[in-house]
Amino acid sequence: MAAKKKKATRRSTRSPSRVATATKTWTSRGAKAKLVPKAKALEAYAKLEAHYPDAHCELDHKSPFELLVATVLSAQTTDVNVNKATPKLFAKYPDARALAKAEPEEVEPLTSTLGFFRQKAKSIVMLARSIVDQHGGEVPRTMAELVKLRGVGRKTANVVLGVAFDSPEGVVVDTHVQRLSQRLGWTKNTEPEKIEQDLMQLLPRSEWDRVSHVLIWHGRRCCFAIKPSCKDCPVNTLCPSAFKADKVGRKPPRVKRRTAEPQRSQR
Repeated sequence: MAAKKKKATRRSTRSPSRVATATKTWTSRGAKAKLVPKAKALEAYAKLEAHYPDAHCELDHKSPFELLVATVLSAQTTDVNVNKATPKLFAKYPDARALAKAEPEEVEPLTSTLGFFRQKAKSIVMLARSIVDQHGGEVPRTMAELVKLRGVGRKTANVVLGVAFDSPEGVVVDTHVQRLSQRLGWTKNTEPEKIEQDLMQLLPRSEWDRVSHVLIWHGRRCCFAIKPSCKDCPVNTLCPSAFKADKVGRKPPRVKRRTAEPQRSQR
């Protein structure tokens, strides 16, 4: 009898759902903190607030316009880098009217030390023009008006309203606030918009601006994204993620997709 031909085999490839599966695995391994009672959350906030009495916005500015521009420039870079770039920028373009007259190419040398500097130069020029066209050169004082400006989202608007005008309409949820609010058990949500709503319900309006600065300072000085210093944390007895916080509030690891290997031909 003739020997049976062996069927050609293919190496298994990763399913398109592999990325989603990896994300679920990351979450199921304790990546979400347990919600704490409101009283416990407020106690933790009070301790953090007392621990960082000088917490404030670390973007250097002298006017609402400068703060607005600096906040736009801070996307995907550090406040330190922005503060190195803005003195020359604001010396040449001190207000919206001055910047509105510039072309993005003229501004690029002043933003060149920042990531995506060409896009940022264009963004702040268009922002200045929209302030001049819509508000006579003055930065508006409401959320509804701010988010209609070119390149301004809710987070940026919250920064300006809270810091420049002392009239917050919400809570700034940046990467630090997003991470710490989950670790502390103040929210089970991961989306900034939903986290903001949870923090607004947790805290009185008088603390909406302050809480973001306190959490940002704690995130930069103690509760790091990688290897948080739980032993030095002033609220480690109140935090449900203490000493196991590494994965909580962090983005899931990226899973590389493999391309399917060509099927071997049968012989």
